[in-house]
Amino acid sequence: MGIEIHDDMLALPQGDVGLLATDVAQRLLGSKELARLAYVAADGTPRVFPMLFHWTGTEIVFSTFGGAKVRALRARPDVAITIDAASTPPEVLLIRGRASVTDVEGIVPEYALALLRYGGQEQAAAQLAAVDHPGTRMIRIAVRPAWVGVLDFQTRLPGGASTQDFERRGRL
Repeated sequence: MGIEIHDDMLALPQGDVGLLATDVAQRLLGSKELARLAYVAADGTPRVFPMLFHWTGTEIVFSTFGGAKVRALRARPDVAITIDAASTPPEVLLIRGRASVTDVEGIVPEYALALLRYGGQEQAAAQLAAVDHPGTRMIRIAVRPAWVGVLDFQTRLPGGASTQDFERRGRL
């Protein structure tokens, strides 16, 4: 199911997955910014892990070689993701969903695509050559957004505040 583009994105409330079609969301999904994946670890404490990602148009895909976060995601698949640009004003994409964790023989295809976007052809080829050997196993972590928030601090502000409310913040 693709993302429907709405005529008036400003009217969409925070949480509407249609916000993925906004300019801010599309810019961040195609950027070289790291996504920060938040999950609950096996000991019940929250964790955030910065990761390369690939946007398929319907899922954010992360790739890894295993470890504690994979076991935690299998046990508790509800996650939150943020992709943000430290610009002025900042741009922030917030996503919530459930992680689908799949074992893959060889290289996760989206891993190769992420490496290409982040580092270019030469660097991606070198990094893939370093890990792509007989017997290589990876983990594909896919999150289909169920809730989306966009903040640009001009038209979309934290807490759904109006620009006037946001300008008055901290004043009595």
